[in-house]
Amino acid sequence: MLRPPRRKASDFDPEVLRLFDQYVHGQIDRRGFLAGAARFAVGAAGAAGLLAALSPQFAAAQQIEPDDARLSTDYLEFPSPQGYGTARGYLAKPAKADGPLPTVLVVHENRGLNPHIEDVTRRLALEGFIAFAPDALFPLGGYPGDEDAARTLFGKLDQAKTREDFLAAARMLRGIDGGNGRLGVVGFCYGGGMANFLATRLPDLEAAAPFYGNAAPLEDVPDIEAELLVVLAEHDERINAAWPEYEAALKEAGVRYTLFQPPGTQHGFNNDTTPRYDEDAAGEAWRRVLALFERTLRDGTRAAEPAA
Repeated sequence: MLRPPRRKASDFDPEVLRLFDQYVHGQIDRRGFLAGAARFAVGAAGAAGLLAALSPQFAAAQQIEPDDARLSTDYLEFPSPQGYGTARGYLAKPAKADGPLPTVLVVHENRGLNPHIEDVTRRLALEGFIAFAPDALFPLGGYPGDEDAARTLFGKLDQAKTREDFLAAARMLRGIDGGNGRLGVVGFCYGGGMANFLATRLPDLEAAAPFYGNAAPLEDVPDIEAELLVVLAEHDERINAAWPEYEAALKEAGVRYTLFQPPGTQHGFNNDTTPRYDEDAAGEAWRRVLALFERTLRDGTRAAEPAA
């Protein structure tokens, strides 16, 4: 059966997209979205239809089957003594490897380890990386299978402990069996902010690719040794407002970075489960991420040392 054509961000009024961004990031609840979107739809049912159309469609967007024979996948628990004690994540790697492989930590959005992030992790594994995606929600029972419930759970996390869980995951992954000892991180939205944070706390991190995430604390920017690929959307007022100061701090600290900000894109443009997805921009962003990781993790080229 033929699938209906994929809807695009341009199919929605910009105000509806703004409301959806607020809803996704907890600034308004479901009722607030429906009330705001009602004037762009016919009645409450129409507003609910807008929300449904903007919400993730995991099965339709899946690129790599979970049981793909080219991969070895598993869920792995690891100790996090400074965090929640024990953490868990999804590990994907090539089923066959000729030698040690570079490692990449994948950090999810503010809904935990959902099917989309597991799919992204498998995509990296097919490119010849050992990829690991922790689930910040594991201490609260794990990703619940529902995006609204996941957002609610996310608000209950102790973020200080969660940050320690991700630091523990990075250290575990760097020394994992079959790894070459080189580590990169990629993260999306909440995960982009976590990637920026990890870059300030892991002096042996080779590369980080934060996608439309909160900037690292400016006072910690001089501690960044990794090379950054900063990915921003064009239309993302909430995140982009912090970029000028963050960029100035990166320059002052001598951090090696590249900005990729494709025109016409919305926050979340890399997520192919929603209409905000931009195929061309996401494809180019992915190519740049892979090129960064190939150069810094497989070839072993470290980012330039900060200028004196």
